[in-house]
Amino acid sequence: MKRKSLNIDVVTLFPQFFTSPLSESIVKIAQNKRFVKINIHNLRDYTHDLHKTCDDKPFGGGPGMVMKPEPIFECIEKILIKHPRRRVIYLTPQGKPLYQKKLKELSRLNGFILLCGHYEGMDQRVREHLVDEEISIGDYVLTGGEAAALCLIDGVVRLIPGVLGNKESLRHESFQGHYLDYPHYTRPRKFRTYTVPEVLASGNHRAVDEWRRTKAIENTRKKRKDLLLKIKKKKG
Repeated sequence: MKRKSLNIDVVTLFPQFFTSPLSESIVKIAQNKRFVKINIHNLRDYTHDLHKTCDDKPFGGGPGMVMKPEPIFECIEKILIKHPRRRVIYLTPQGKPLYQKKLKELSRLNGFILLCGHYEGMDQRVREHLVDEEISIGDYVLTGGEAAALCLIDGVVRLIPGVLGNKESLRHESFQGHYLDYPHYTRPRKFRTYTVPEVLASGNHRAVDEWRRTKAIENTRKKRKDLLLKIKKKKG
């Protein structure tokens, strides 16, 4: 049975932010082949004043502005009327860190909603009564959630079965297994004074596999010792 398209709804103040990135590379191909459908919703379309206001001063005083609850509730509730079980994800530095495991989980859903914050954040009532999950792409602050949403979309879309032509590409990537990826080489075999390791051109597939596994472990030990500690805990 052919799988239905994954539907991703993005709620944002800046819809044009997504125009170019979603029209390039794998994400574009996935949309053209109907593996995924990405809908961008402009929050300003859900305001009811001439100035299309989506933010206001915080109660209690303080710097910056806060996103108003009314347009967010109206926009998301309209989506949920058609798709009542759709998960609402708020992209925020306060969320749980995004890992490959979460991307896999999201890629198996029928759809989800991404809510992009801005300014000092959004009215707490949105987080308490609309949002199902908060996700962060790192311990740093961006201007808004749009860039984070693009990272998540890209990571999810490429995991949808059929999007990448070669399944082996996914199997050998960093974070798919326990270790980081091994080094990759291509032609020419000799570039300036730099050469490709002999084993990769030997034709001995068992030796190549062993070399790659060894290099993956070395790469992980050098760059991400924390991953090796996680592996030891699982085995222990």
